[in-house]
Amino acid sequence: MPLDTQIEGLLFYKATPLKIVALAKLFAVTEDDIKASALSLQTRLQAGATRLLITDSELELVTAPELDQLIESIRRDEMKRDIGKAGAETLAIVLYKGPVSRAEIDRIRGVNSAFILRNLLVRGLVAREQVGKGNVFTVTPALLAHLGVTTKAELPEYAKVLDTLEAFEVQLAKESE
Repeated sequence: MPLDTQIEGLLFYKATPLKIVALAKLFAVTEDDIKASALSLQTRLQAGATRLLITDSELELVTAPELDQLIESIRRDEMKRDIGKAGAETLAIVLYKGPVSRAEIDRIRGVNSAFILRNLLVRGLVAREQVGKGNVFTVTPALLAHLGVTTKAELPEYAKVLDTLEAFEVQLAKESE
């Protein structure tokens, strides 16, 4: 499979900007190979709904500017709806366990949480922070204020929920051995 297609797939899966240096290491090619493939991918995507954003150090898939009005109207519509069971579950994990990576959230929930996390990010309920080579999700001050607490430790049964989560993770680890 061509390198540009592999890069596209990885960017789609990760749904976050990726460093050119990290991509070069991952694919065991030079940074120039990544940049050349990125330009090829950018050209290929030019007529579609997604575009490749290229900075000096990162690559990211984004929606085409022509879709801004559509995306904004959908975003406004999404903001009016309930976050649902999956959103509440994911939000609880971030609230009680955060800062937490998407991989940890996916492992706890047993499903891909990318869409749910995006929804929570758009609503301003969680924030994504760069830590080392990866990202973690944390709660926002606005969410804490909405819940009527100033720290996570003030959340209902905080210590008990943390203990339950820890026991659940230990059980997951035993099952995966």
